[in-house]
Amino acid sequence: MNQLKLSQVVDTLKDLPTLPAIVMELLNTLDREDLDIPLLAKKVTQDLALTAKTLRYANSPYYSTLVKVTTIQQAIALLGLDTVRQMVLSVSLSGCFPENNCKGFDHKAFWRHSNAVAFASKLIARRIGLNEDVAFIAGLLHDIGILALVSLFPQQYEEVLRYREETMSSQFEAERKILGLDHAAIGEALATEWNFSDVMKNAIAGHHLPEQPGIGFLATIVHVADGIAHMLGVSTTPESKSISISVVSWASLNLDQASVDTLLEEVRIKFKKLDQMDL
Repeated sequence: MNQLKLSQVVDTLKDLPTLPAIVMELLNTLDREDLDIPLLAKKVTQDLALTAKTLRYANSPYYSTLVKVTTIQQAIALLGLDTVRQMVLSVSLSGCFPENNCKGFDHKAFWRHSNAVAFASKLIARRIGLNEDVAFIAGLLHDIGILALVSLFPQQYEEVLRYREETMSSQFEAERKILGLDHAAIGEALATEWNFSDVMKNAIAGHHLPEQPGIGFLATIVHVADGIAHMLGVSTTPESKSISISVVSWASLNLDQASVDTLLEEVRIKFKKLDQMDL
């Protein structure tokens, strides 16, 4: 099979649906504290499908409250703006890519892993005093290049999955062998196409190789979170070979043993609750 060229993939990225305007607005306001929440809720509510799926998330056992959530504004009041923003982004992104067009690829497992890495990234960021929301979204988006490849080149990606299973290699390694490129590079290209911030783009591009010059510390957080997710069994595919965590990346978090133990326990609890979500 002929390998793909990056320019070839970049040209086809335009065939993917564009993100809804409300999603871009949410992505561009992660650091803002002066949001007009009623206006934001109104904009979300204008998309009926998005509203319905977000409210389904809000009423899942994971986000259980004593009151049934019936509106976006109520969800924000009960769960907080940050949580609702994360739910809206999760729902919107999962709806941008066709499902069941690539034999052997499990979309449900993909989003379970993405959410797991998002939660782990958020917990790590909390521990070291960085923006939790930015870390969560970076974790959620880190493997978005896989979805682009699965959606645009399903037959080629089936070969990747077959090779991974036959050789027990990682998905990242299988992509490079079969396609000649990897999902991190495609994720970076898609992030550019969708006008993501440089910080987010670099985190997506560098989550497997976070020690690249100029890639930024957010990639390190996502890299470690991704490794933790794989170690705890929350992976995109049933790989026999876990993704290893860079010693340099782990050391750069500067966590003492007590902090590490607490972090891992928090992650385990989050992952256990994650199974209660209707992803």
